[in-house]
Amino acid sequence: MSRLPLEFMRPAIEALPASKIREVANAGLGRSDVLAFWFGESDEVTPAPVREAAAASLQRGETFYSHNLGLAELRQAIAAYTSALHGPVDVGRIAVTSSGVTALMLAMQMLLGAGDEVVAVVPLWPNLTAQPAILGAQVKRVSLHPQGGLWQLDLDELLAAVTPRTRVLLLNAPNNPTGWTLTRAEQQALLAHCRATGTWIVADEVYERLYYGGGAAAPSFLDIAAADDRLVVVHSFSKSFLMTGWRLGWMVLPPAALDAAGKLIEFNSSCAPVFVQRGALAALALAEGFVPELAARMRSRRDRLLAGLQALPRISVASPPGGMYAFFRVAGENDSLALARRLVAEHGLGLAPGAAFGEEGEGWLRWCFASREPERLDQGLLRLRAALGL
Repeated sequence: MSRLPLEFMRPAIEALPASKIREVANAGLGRSDVLAFWFGESDEVTPAPVREAAAASLQRGETFYSHNLGLAELRQAIAAYTSALHGPVDVGRIAVTSSGVTALMLAMQMLLGAGDEVVAVVPLWPNLTAQPAILGAQVKRVSLHPQGGLWQLDLDELLAAVTPRTRVLLLNAPNNPTGWTLTRAEQQALLAHCRATGTWIVADEVYERLYYGGGAAAPSFLDIAAADDRLVVVHSFSKSFLMTGWRLGWMVLPPAALDAAGKLIEFNSSCAPVFVQRGALAALALAEGFVPELAARMRSRRDRLLAGLQALPRISVASPPGGMYAFFRVAGENDSLALARRLVAEHGLGLAPGAAFGEEGEGWLRWCFASREPERLDQGLLRLRAALGL
């Protein structure tokens, strides 16, 4: 079989990096002795009522197309859920999407063209910065700064980077991988600045319920923005409802942008599967009790893992205010991919290399602490101790 020349590919596609997380995970495939903490998901299964609702939908034969924007009852339920957290959000601002990452790509398709400028706060899940690059946009990276293991934003640096030329400001807070979370004052300053420059804010807030600073959710731009602000907020059922494999998300948009979102959904995926949406309806019905209980378990796992890491020499780490990850570094270890591969090969410990999140994360490792059994974290700490020669 003849092979296509590399020139067949668009340069932007050819330049996309392969997943370094997958590279590490592939090195551990087939090994039952590996403790895997590399992916961003809990090892708990989706709640039974959610699975049962989806199964019942399939039994009823709900295997056909639905509305581009999602089932009317699901959109209404999402609007009610969001309004309870952040104040009134009309259903006319809600679009259901086939995963949160699809919602982010749709936002980029809606807002960006070749040559447009995006400012992104990094380190960041690489898919988010790859999306504008695929579309031919230019990504300007503004890094968080680690201080004693705690990653912080230089607000003045970010404000200076966002100019009238900037089409989109891309933010993920609570952040993957660092756990950094925007404060209300920072959000207010950024919103005012972007109003002045005409810049859209695309806010990935999928970890908002996994927040440990008090309150039901992390600070959201929805708390302070007007409905017609240039703001797209993206959410997902994956993290807060233990539904990573279901691939369902949603967008909150200005009302005037909803038709455009519907068109793009038609051209990308047509619609989300009905039975998956039925499961999401069941998840939202559980939200009032289930999500706070999940967040409390996550906080407990975070505190347990962080205490163990902070007790080890050579480790720099701080307690993240949000998310499901400990982001840490080992003194003297500057090649995170090599270290992660060694931990898998020699100690059966599966962590994500910080380099997977951009050059700003090089030298760091990400440990997902979303474990059903806390003893599993203890076993991982023992393996890390052995790897450090302790």
